[in-house]
Order: sequence, then C-alpha cells, then structure tokens
Amino acid sequence: MSLIKSISGIRGTIGGRTGENLTPIDTVKFAAAYGTWLKKAHNSKKLKVVVGRDARISGSMVQQLTMNTLIGLGIDVIDLDLSTTPTVEIAVPLEDADGGIILTASHNPKQWNALKLLNNKGEFLNGEEGAEILKIAEAEDFDFADVDDLGAIQSKPDYMQKHIQEVLNLNLVNAEKVKKAKFKVVVDAVNSSGGIVIPALLEEMGVEVVKLYCEPTGHFPHNPEPLKEHLADICELVKKENADFGLVVDPDVDRLAFIDENGEMFGEEYTLVACADYVLSKTPGNTVSNLSSSRALRDITQKHSGNYEASAVGEVNVVELMKKNNAIIGGEGNGGIIYPEAHYGRDSLVGTALFLTFLAENGKKVSQLRKEYPAYFMSKNKIELTPGLDVDGILKAVEKRHAQEDISTLDGVKIDFAENWVHLRKSNTEPIIRIYTEAKTQQEADDLAVKMISEIKDIIA
Repeated sequence: MSLIKSISGIRGTIGGRTGENLTPIDTVKFAAAYGTWLKKAHNSKKLKVVVGRDARISGSMVQQLTMNTLIGLGIDVIDLDLSTTPTVEIAVPLEDADGGIILTASHNPKQWNALKLLNNKGEFLNGEEGAEILKIAEAEDFDFADVDDLGAIQSKPDYMQKHIQEVLNLNLVNAEKVKKAKFKVVVDAVNSSGGIVIPALLEEMGVEVVKLYCEPTGHFPHNPEPLKEHLADICELVKKENADFGLVVDPDVDRLAFIDENGEMFGEEYTLVACADYVLSKTPGNTVSNLSSSRALRDITQKHSGNYEASAVGEVNVVELMKKNNAIIGGEGNGGIIYPEAHYGRDSLVGTALFLTFLAENGKKVSQLRKEYPAYFMSKNKIELTPGLDVDGILKAVEKRHAQEDISTLDGVKIDFAENWVHLRKSNTEPIIRIYTEAKTQQEADDLAVKMISEIKDIIA
C-alpha cells in the first residue's frame, strides 16, 4: 500500500493507515490544503471549483469527501460527477471557476485513486504551486468557514456531452467527412467513464461502434495501462468484427491508443505522431513532447518544416514548453494529445476526432498509415524501489559511466546514442524507476533495456 505526495497532487491506495495510504483523512487534508491555497491566492473571495471523477470503485466516496471539504471552507462546487480528466479541464474556464479537482489515478489499478489539481485555466498546477499546497497540508493550516458562509454544490452532469460538442466544433474536425467514410470502430474503455463519452463522440461522427468493457463499473477487466500486453481482447475483437480499427483509452480518458484493422498495435507513441502529421499538414508549426517520447515526432515535424523541442516528463512541463515555443500540437508518447485550439491538456476525445478526420481525408487503412512513419521501437520497463534506495546516486553513477555520450539531465538521465536512446527517471506517480529505450528494431530496444537494468542492479549491489 502506498501514498505518494507530489507537486501534481496526492495519489495512493484506498484503505489502510492514515499517512501511509489514501484514507478519508488524507483525502480531506489535501482537499483542504488545495482549498486553502486557492483562498490565499484569491484573497479569500467567494470561490468556485469544478470536481469530477472517473469510474473507480472508490470514486464516489473520494468525491463526497473532497466536495464537502471544499464546502466547509466556504467554496462553491460544480459537481460533474462521472467525468474525464479533459472534461474537467475544459469545464473550469467554461464555468469561470477558480480551479478544478479530478479524482482519478489515471492508468493505476483499481485500488488506487488520486486528487489531481487544476488552476483557473483548467491546467495542472506548476511545481511552485504544488509545493505550497504540500506545505499547507503538512502544517494543517486550515481555516474553515462559519455556518453562514458554507459553500454549495451545483450539479452539472451533462459536461461530457458539452465536451463532445467542443471537440466537434474544432476547425480540423470534420464529422461530415467521417460519416461518409462509414467507419466501424471497436472501443475498449476499461469499464470507466470513457465507455460513455468515447462511443457517444463516435456515434455523433457517424461511426459504427462495437463496445468492449464500456460499462462504467470501475471493475477494470485488465491492467488499465493501454499497453500491448494488456490488450489481447480488443486485438482479437477488431479482427472478428472486421473493424477499421480499435481504440483504447485509460480510466480518465487522457491516454489514447489505436489497433489497426489486422489487430496489431498502431503503437501508443504513434498516436501523437499521426495526429501531429494531420495537424501540421493543415497548419504548419512547432511541436513538443517529453524526453521519454519517440524520435518519430521530431522527424514528422521536420518533414513539415517545423521545430521540435523536448521537455521534462509531466504534462505541466510539456504545456509550459508548448507555450514558450508556440507549438500548435504536442503531448506525450503515452498516447496523450495536447491540442491548444481545444485546451492545454491531454485529451483522447480530441485525438480520436483528429485521427478519424485524417483517415477519412486520406482514405488509407490504419496499417498503411503506420507504415508511412519512421520505424522506431520502444521498450518500457521499470525497477521497483525499496525504501532508502538512493535513486539520485544511482542516476549519477549511470551518467558518469556514459559521460562520453550525449546526455541530458533535465529529467533524470537521458542518454542519446547514435542509433538509439535510453531514458532513466524516478516516477512521480509510482515508487519505481522508469526505463524507456528506443531503437530501430524491437530486439535492439529490448536488449538496450536489459543492459541498462543489469547496469543499475550492478550499481545498487
């Protein structure tokens, strides 16, 4: 069981002891810290916060605790109830709210939940803001409202439909072209809120939908991280249904992966590549992804005469660099699309609509489209951390061993070799070291990962 406090929020497993897991007391404490920070930042004016959740079993409990804590601070709440991360993000500015809280542990298994915190633009807080909230929580420096000044809850459960309309209104989304293409798509939404909103979007665009695990029960039928080893069922169903492709989202619908018509993975790294290829073909410009993302985005961006930059891992870091470099599209290689015309947040609805429009315009099969992109293969591994392990020391030792190579220490250690790369970093959301490698064959990427894992174990020993 675990509780992880970071600048991006608080994440932990349900149950257990206070301070060691995400218990009701921990939930209240961090919701109170966020509300207190908002009040200080806005000089205690009457505040409004949007709250939504994914379909996790613990979601309703955590939501009630969070909302009632905010009410106790005198803050009004817009209750979206069952929702998605990008839906809450777009709701904050549309509601002219002062902030937002998304109750989701993203791709983590069902025993996890989290409070993910937004500013008044519907964007994740920066490091300085997150650190201040952690300090408030540690000091328990709360000042709750008198009975006459308590906040109130306003229920707005229709925001996923509003989100769909916002996506359909985007300039580069053409629902009419998609309708004429008569696509058939299989959707795996891992029994969370994507099972409601993704099929609804597809149907609005005239797509025939085959649903797989689309009941929002919170009982995930497989590991919710959209990786190949977890997606055998949808790969088989795409072939059985003779579908044009399959579509997978994680529980909070900010990560998107495709399966081609042959039941083969398109590659979650290539979700962003394909969407960027389409957007750049219409509106040339710059792109950004993080250090752990594929080189393929760089190649596609250069093909369209744009500039590519890499940020530290973390959505807030990608967004910050996108704004600085005037990027017209960006995101993360885990299937996260950030399209500023919609909003500055990873959004599977936006990615789905752009991808469908792209396919409808070019008339190609998904497998044909994939073959047009540079062939890179990635291996994603991790090492579990034991208490007291000096992670910084381990990464320093790796850096020293490869000092003759092209090294970035912007976020962990990334080593760019001539034909491949490896990125080692401590996760912000799990007690692990992530080890990402990329090369021109899967075997080479896997071999490089094995080599680096062995090297780290030697250092630890």
